[in-house]
Amino acid sequence: MAKKDLIDLADLSKDEVLEIFSASAELKKKLKEKKQADILKGKTLVMLFEKPSLRTRVTFEVGMFQLGGIAINLDPSTVKLGVRESIYDAAKNFSRWVNGIMVRTFSHKKVEELAEYSEVPVINGLTDLLHPCQILTDVFTIIEKFSLDPSNPDLKGIKVSYVGDGNNVVNSLVQASGLLGFDLSIASPEGYFCSKKILDAAGVLAKTSGARIEVGTNPYEAVKDADVVYTDVWVSMGKESEQSKRLKIFKPFQVNKKLFARAKKTAFFMHCLPAHRGEEVTDEVIDNPNSIVFDQAENRLHVQKGILSILMKNS
Repeated sequence: MAKKDLIDLADLSKDEVLEIFSASAELKKKLKEKKQADILKGKTLVMLFEKPSLRTRVTFEVGMFQLGGIAINLDPSTVKLGVRESIYDAAKNFSRWVNGIMVRTFSHKKVEELAEYSEVPVINGLTDLLHPCQILTDVFTIIEKFSLDPSNPDLKGIKVSYVGDGNNVVNSLVQASGLLGFDLSIASPEGYFCSKKILDAAGVLAKTSGARIEVGTNPYEAVKDADVVYTDVWVSMGKESEQSKRLKIFKPFQVNKKLFARAKKTAFFMHCLPAHRGEEVTDEVIDNPNSIVFDQAENRLHVQKGILSILMKNS
């Protein structure tokens, strides 16, 4: 079997995504039944962090432990990919020592280059362009909340609304919509839209999946009759110098009680965390009984275990 990476959701087929969901559901069930799943016994994942992390670090490390393997964390000062050592040389070294690589960094190109030279699977834990593990987790969480079959979920007609910055999260969300068929309505300020290239590619997939993907600047229109309302921080890591400017521009895009009321009464609220309470979301929304942000956070563990079990099984 050829090496398979998880860099970009666009590289996966629908069947491959559903395989991840099925594996994740089974591993979650086994964990709750306190049954051991030593799928990766004796295997090692190296984790390269060039951005701070809570959920990514803990869930990948705990996930490897629960699958019978181990994870090694390397901080930026240890590796300095492309500075202290070339990405090519680092990839070749890791390929001799470990069974998989997870990287969380700024440059998407860096992850692509690492995957190109590595002989073991590479997982994108986050780049400035994409956040595939997060969005696989989010769709898995939606599948659970709507009591759908993870191996063959019918997501048609489910409307997800995203309000805020057109960042890595919404780029991957657009890809998932086009591939899996749920409707997506996005509201962002002018000049802060998601990637047009990714949007156009998802539009092609949507012709087959039946998804409707809309992008606009009116959050009240985007959220109208939504089944799920999703937001993320307005100032992502690396954008701190733009903070004061962004806080003014994004203020009308805050998910508050008034905006959330435009969605269906049964609508769920989602956020990939960490949240800047009082900025992109108010306490009354994120602490609402329909908020499922901590279900998302928990499912990072289960879905990433599904990813690890598939990609590293034969590495």
